Formats: sequence, structure tokens, C-alpha cells
Amino acid sequence: MTDNNKAFEIVAKSLCSNLNKRIMNIPLEIKDNLQEIRLRVNRPLSFCCPDDTYFLTENGCVTNAILDQPMLTVTEKDIFETFNNICNYSVYSKQNEIKNGYITIKGGHRAGICGTAVAEKGVITNIRDISSINIRISVEHKNSAKPILEKIKDFQGGLLLCGAPCSGKTTILRDLARVLSTEYRKNIALIDERSELAGTYRGVYQKDIGLSDVLDGYSKSDGFSHAIRSLSPDIIICDELGSEKDVYSVEKAVNSGVSIIASVHCSNEKELTSKPQLKSLLKLKAFSNIVFLDSRKNVGQARKVMNIDELLP
Repeated sequence: MTDNNKAFEIVAKSLCSNLNKRIMNIPLEIKDNLQEIRLRVNRPLSFCCPDDTYFLTENGCVTNAILDQPMLTVTEKDIFETFNNICNYSVYSKQNEIKNGYITIKGGHRAGICGTAVAEKGVITNIRDISSINIRISVEHKNSAKPILEKIKDFQGGLLLCGAPCSGKTTILRDLARVLSTEYRKNIALIDERSELAGTYRGVYQKDIGLSDVLDGYSKSDGFSHAIRSLSPDIIICDELGSEKDVYSVEKAVNSGVSIIASVHCSNEKELTSKPQLKSLLKLKAFSNIVFLDSRKNVGQARKVMNIDELLP
């Protein structure tokens, strides 16, 4: 059984019994390439792969189009039971994750949730009336970071990983943490704000992040401060920079002599230099190298590796 197929079986168990038994016989090719399973109330169950999105008909056939024939439609009951299942029937214990819009499940996979926001004083404290669940399947690709490290040659300074959603940013960051903490003998502090990098589930890392120290569930600002103050890291790794707070945290780390490896949502040089916060990050000279990943069809593959001086002469 492939790693992808094992991941599929774990994720399938998080679904309600009705959907679980209906999806077990989908083609192996879809199971091996599956990136997301999307449940939307009163809408067809969706399987998102790099090449296309697929659906199930009521009689169990797979199609890439919503046809006139009856489709397997997700009901309110399916959503309710799946939500309780991914919360281990203890919604209260998952409250901190829920208010941030996701829940980490066994295997390090993540279920994003949508519904009606409950806010107090302008801050979201809960989500009720769940209307859709997007389960993103997390599969490790060990050594996926090595081609990037080989292109950089002498790894000095920080590294900024750029890519669109589902292009493999988290996959590469995870493998960088593993390789740099073991083969390069670096002290790595991993700020895992949404439990995606280490995939911590009930206190146990579900992913191989080598000898990294994991700050699970910390905000980036708190994580950076904690790491610098008490973990003596050579490198701090985190996902998805973008806010003004993030810029300040990176600046503080750089001034403390710590290198940063991070990711941002952008597809090309123009996008990177046109966003104010991202441009501020670049001006800090915190990142010696910039890597642009390809697309969801070539997950984890570097399209371009640049030195910061090429981008900001």
C-alpha cells in the first residue's frame, strides 16, 4: 500500500459512516493523487486531484462533471456526524482550533471548516452551523527539499519559499526541518501555528520533522519570541508570512542572529514585490534566497531559485 493510499484510509475514517462506505471503492488512481475531500451541505461530494475535481454519482460511478443523473449529495446529517467525528465527539476540547477555522486529525491531516462565525468584541470565538468541511490530505515526500538545497549550494542566511495554494510549500518546509536538523546538525525551531508542519495530534508528531523543536499552536509572534528567548535556534521555520506582525517578528529574529525559513502565498516575482508586507520582508534582507514553486500539478518542484540581489538589485 502506498503512503498516499494509507493517508486516504486514515482520512476516510474521519468521515461519517454513510460517506465512508460510499468512497472506499473509488479508483486507486484517485486515492493515490487525492489532495482534498470537500463536503458542502446539499452539494455533491468532491475529490480534488492535481489534474481535476471528481464527484460520485448515487450508483457509485466517478465523474468529473456534475451530470443530470443523481449525484451523491452531502446532507446536513453527514456534515454534523463528520464534524463530531473529527472532533472525537468532544467539540469543546477543539474550541481553540475551531475558532481558527480548522481541526487537525490523526495522521496530521487538516480539516478546514466553514459556517457562521460567533464573535465577541470583533473577535471570532466559535463557528456554528457548520456548512462545509474541506479535508486536506497531508502526505510526506522525504528528500523533496534536497534538490532546492543542492541548487543553493552554500546554505547561508534565510530562505523564502513562494508558491500558490497546494504547490507544496508545507511539504518542502517540513522536509527542510528534517534535513537541516539531522544532516546539517542545525538547531531548528518549528513554529507550527496550525499543526500542519509536524501534524501534532494529541501531543504526538505525526510527521517526521527530524530533531526540530516544535512550537505547536503558537502564533508566529509568540513563537518567535519563545524560540529566541529559550531554544537557541540556528534557524526558525514557519509557514505563511504576510501580516505586519510577521514582519516585526522576522526583524526581531534577524537582529538576534537567527536565520529564517518561511513561506508566502505568491506565484511569481511580480506578486512578491507588489504586496506591501512582502516587500517589507524582502527589504529586511532576512532571506538570502528566494524559491518559486511550480503548481499543484508539480507539487514541491522548484520552478526558479533566485538570490535576493537578483530580485532587489
